[in-house]
Amino acid sequence: MRAPLPLDAVLGLASDLIRAPSQGGIDTPVAVLEVGARALGALGLAPRLLDDENGQPVALMAEIEGGKPGPTWVLNACIDTAPAGDRGAWSLDPFAGVVKDGWLWGRGSADSKIAVASFCHLAAELAKSKDSWHGKLIVLFDADEHTGRFGGIKRFIKERRDIGGVMVGYPENDIVNIGARGFWRAKIEVYGTAQHSGAVSPVPKNATVKLARLIQAIDAVTPPPPPEGAPFPLPPKLTVTGVEGGSGFAMVPNAASLNLDFRLTPAFQAPVAQKLIEGIVAKLDAEIPSERPTKIAALESWGAYKLPADSQLGTALVAGASLAAGRPVPGEVCGPSNIGNYLADLGIPATCGFGVTCKGVHGADERIEIASIPLVWDAYGHALEKLLIG
Repeated sequence: MRAPLPLDAVLGLASDLIRAPSQGGIDTPVAVLEVGARALGALGLAPRLLDDENGQPVALMAEIEGGKPGPTWVLNACIDTAPAGDRGAWSLDPFAGVVKDGWLWGRGSADSKIAVASFCHLAAELAKSKDSWHGKLIVLFDADEHTGRFGGIKRFIKERRDIGGVMVGYPENDIVNIGARGFWRAKIEVYGTAQHSGAVSPVPKNATVKLARLIQAIDAVTPPPPPEGAPFPLPPKLTVTGVEGGSGFAMVPNAASLNLDFRLTPAFQAPVAQKLIEGIVAKLDAEIPSERPTKIAALESWGAYKLPADSQLGTALVAGASLAAGRPVPGEVCGPSNIGNYLADLGIPATCGFGVTCKGVHGADERIEIASIPLVWDAYGHALEKLLIG
C-alpha cells in the first residue's frame, strides 16, 4: 500500500527546481539537473546524467529494477522550461518558486517541474515494493525539450529501446492524452531582384511583396475536417509562425522567408501536407515569376498518433485517473505535438498528459493549483501499480 502524498516535500522540491532557471536556449541546464540529482539521491535512487555527443548534459534518469522479469515503464517530464519573457508582465518573480493563494508560481511550475518533483517521490515510494514488480521503472527528466532539439529523449532512446511505454507528465487533467496531432515544418524562401529603393527605374520584383502573397494563399487554405465519427477527431492545422526579409530602408529585398508549421492527423500526414504546399508555391511562381524559383526546405516531421483501445499503457492511466478522480476520465487526443509523437514514430507507446491544474503555461504568471497535486499522484500511482504488479 502506497504511503500518502508527501505534499510538503513535493512542493519543496518543485520550488527548488523553479529557483534553478532552465530556460531552453538561454540557461545551461547544469544547475537544475544538479537539483534533481540531489533529490533522487536523497530519496535512495541512483541518479545518472546523460550527455549529448558534445559532452553536454541533456537529461537525468534513475532506474529501478523489479524482482521479476517484465517490461520497462518510463515516467518522463521536461526539466527545462520556456523562456520567462518580459519579467515586467509577471506578478511575482518567475524564478522565486513562491506559494501564494493555494498556487505554486513560477516558470516551469506546470511545464513540467511539478511533474519532476512528483515523479521523483512517487518512484521512491513505489520502489519500496520493487521485489513484487514484474519489470522496471525509469524516471527520465529531459533538459533539452524547450530548445526544440529534444536531445534528452533522443539520447535516452539511443541506448534504451526496450521500453514498454512512456507516461509524459504534461499538465491539465480533463482528459488523459493518449495521442496527438503530428507536425510537418518547413522554411519557404521566395526571391526577387535587389535594387536601391529610391531608383527612378521601374521597381523590380520585391521579394517581401511576393512573400505577402504566399502568406495570403496559405492563410486561405482550409484543411479538410475529420469524417464524422472518426477515431481521430481533430483536423489538420496550418500556421505561418515566422517571417523574415529585407534589410534597412534603402534596398528592395531580393529574398524573404517564412516558417511554416503544419499540424498533421493520421488522414493528413507529411507527404499530403508537402504536396499541398508545393502546389501553392508552383501557382505563385507561375503568377509572379522570379530569377530563382521559390525554395521549400522541409525541416522535421513527426507523425500523428493515437494509442489503440487495447493499449496496456493507455488503459492503465485512464483507469488510474478515473479511480483517482472518482469519475470517468476519457482518453482522447490533443492538439499540440510532443515527445509522444517522436516515441510513436519509433513504435514506443506513450501517453502525453495527465497532470496538475494550471494557468499561464508559456506565458506570464505560470502557476499550478496545489489542490490538484493529489489527484495526479494517485492517478499515476494506480496506473504504475497496475502495470508493475497487476
